[in-house]
Amino acid sequence: MLLPVIMAGGSGTRLWPLSRTLYPKQFLSLNSSMTMLQETLRRLEKVQHSPALVICNESHRFIVAEQLRKEGLQHSGILLEPDGRNTAPAVALAALQAIADGDDPILLVLAADHEIQDEENFTLAIGEAEKFANQGKLVTFGIIPTSPETGYGYIKTGEKLNGDGYRVAAFIEKPELTLAKEYLTDGGYLWNSGMFMFKASVFLEELGRFRPDILSACKKSLANSKQDLDFIRLDNNEFQCCPEDSIDYAVMENTAEAVVVPLDAKWSDVGSWSALWEISPKDKDGNAIRGDVLLQNASGSYLYSQHRLIGVVGVKDLVVVETKDAVLVAHKDSVQQVKSIVAQLKEKNRSEYLQHREIFRPWGSHDTIAEGQRYQVKHVIVMPGQITAKQIHYHRTEHWVVVSGTAKVHFEDKTCLVSENESTYIPVGVPHAIENPGKIPLEIIEVRSGVYLEEDDVVRVSSSGVGY
Repeated sequence: MLLPVIMAGGSGTRLWPLSRTLYPKQFLSLNSSMTMLQETLRRLEKVQHSPALVICNESHRFIVAEQLRKEGLQHSGILLEPDGRNTAPAVALAALQAIADGDDPILLVLAADHEIQDEENFTLAIGEAEKFANQGKLVTFGIIPTSPETGYGYIKTGEKLNGDGYRVAAFIEKPELTLAKEYLTDGGYLWNSGMFMFKASVFLEELGRFRPDILSACKKSLANSKQDLDFIRLDNNEFQCCPEDSIDYAVMENTAEAVVVPLDAKWSDVGSWSALWEISPKDKDGNAIRGDVLLQNASGSYLYSQHRLIGVVGVKDLVVVETKDAVLVAHKDSVQQVKSIVAQLKEKNRSEYLQHREIFRPWGSHDTIAEGQRYQVKHVIVMPGQITAKQIHYHRTEHWVVVSGTAKVHFEDKTCLVSENESTYIPVGVPHAIENPGKIPLEIIEVRSGVYLEEDDVVRVSSSGVGY
């Protein structure tokens, strides 16, 4: 049986300010009502497979679990990496987990942040690849190029095999433009998609041959793992010893069993704002628009408003992206440089590189709507049946005003109900938590005041929920 392995790591810095370290592009809705992670699983509906195994960073675990729950997407577990170690260790962990019960499934390794618009051709390519995987081959999917792209690695095709596949002659790093043009003219080169298919045992055998250090570290970290609800928590100490490497470098460039199946499915890794513009619906002037945008004499632009009205006049080939706490304006030809803005934000220790103003938690979300030197105002939403962790603050007091729903407030060992248009006060040093016992989202305006208002002024009293 086919087992999809969904790699949901990565930070997606080139799609800042929508994509942030703690909320990267795979969890965003960029070209449909679903997020990229949800779309990745949904497009497998016509493929017979076991529930997918998802791999993500530990800091993204609740986002992944919630997005799967919202769409009713079944899974075989969520493997949590304490730190990213590239794709070879991630897939090794998935393969080891897949054979733990004595099975040996064929793994379909997919990134959670790719766009595939021709799903029929994608399904056909999976069927072709499965034939080679059953023969013990390690299959990669090569995208039929449509332009001399310098942002992708290439695969040189070798001997034609029975069926729609070729032996891999060589993997090639991202080329200069002149070389990319030669590849396009030649026709014997494909873009490296980063998608793979192989039997779990075959991959582990080849990894053990070429990178036994990676395989050993993964075995140890998984052997000492712990099951926590849907999550599989690796042994952090063992995983920190694991070397970092990609599947290509660790296995595919070394094995004699590499096969490439061509894929013509309108694929994109959505690696930049210009790439997103290319795959987005456009108006008659070539503008891709999302949100509240007014145009006058504008063409060829990507315009995204998340929070406020954007007015655009007399521009061409621009990217304008507005979020609650940041605005990006860039020429489409320069969008690869967005990552340098993220680097500057990180260097200056600004929060905009790390997370959005609105922060999502397993129990709901909170959004900073006003702040000053000694105060901070947040819009807090607690979902039905959820509760925050009981905690203490030593530097701030909090006033809570309920604007919708009913709050069950826990003070020390007491509880009370606070209804709409009612409020309560939390002094410094008092253990407290908020619970939503109702059937609708609980909305609260929280006013913090004090000399220190940062999020690390928290002492957990219990783990009944997950706090800020």
